[in-house]
Amino acid sequence: MREEAPALAVKNLSHAYGARKALDDVSFNVARGSFAALLGLNGAGKSTLFSLVTGLFAARGGSVEIFGFDIARQPGEALRRLGVVFQARTLDLELSVMQNLLYHAALHGIGPVEGRRLAQAALARAGLAERANDKARDLSGGQMRRVEIARALLHGPRLLLLDEPTVGLDIKARADILAHVRDLVRTQGLGVLWTTHLIDEIDDGDQVVVLHQGKMLASGAAAGIVSAQGAKNIGEAFERLTGGATR
Repeated sequence: MREEAPALAVKNLSHAYGARKALDDVSFNVARGSFAALLGLNGAGKSTLFSLVTGLFAARGGSVEIFGFDIARQPGEALRRLGVVFQARTLDLELSVMQNLLYHAALHGIGPVEGRRLAQAALARAGLAERANDKARDLSGGQMRRVEIARALLHGPRLLLLDEPTVGLDIKARADILAHVRDLVRTQGLGVLWTTHLIDEIDDGDQVVVLHQGKMLASGAAAGIVSAQGAKNIGEAFERLTGGATR
């Protein structure tokens, strides 16, 4: 990893689909060992940004660096430091939990013995050690998300991206997943970018990037954004920044 480089540096990032501009000159950093939230409504550009950061799309303008490695020029170095949890569920439901993890390990060149060791440790951290041999389809939605997080961390990345990871979960499962990821930041020193449209997933101490209609409206500590808007909380600050948009 490049010394002193942030976990993620997004610089003047722009992207368009034909004539429609999805992102317009977006810049922000995610510090090492920190939790950052990308907050925006549906259609704000969060998924486009996520796709650019993970290398699924090539940016039309600007750059993305992961620990100092440019995703366009040094994709191998950048992506091996990155773990990803997509919004859509991606487990093979007919395989066991362990088989899902071992398949992912093999994709990263990790042999079966080491892969099983890493998978067992990851499942233990996720509180799912006893479900290793169960089929993925037998898990609850929250448990599936925990397995996806465990899988994303198998190859030892230092930056974890999660795209709307609590969509479709009940209140308790949402809270459990969020607490689990925050604990990984605290105990494993991960950098995390968590995309969400849910205000209640933001804490005062979080770094927040507010994205709306492809433009970055604010970036910084949640408490600082609230103060700058003369608001009572991040929800009110978000409404003021977006002109009262709520959906």
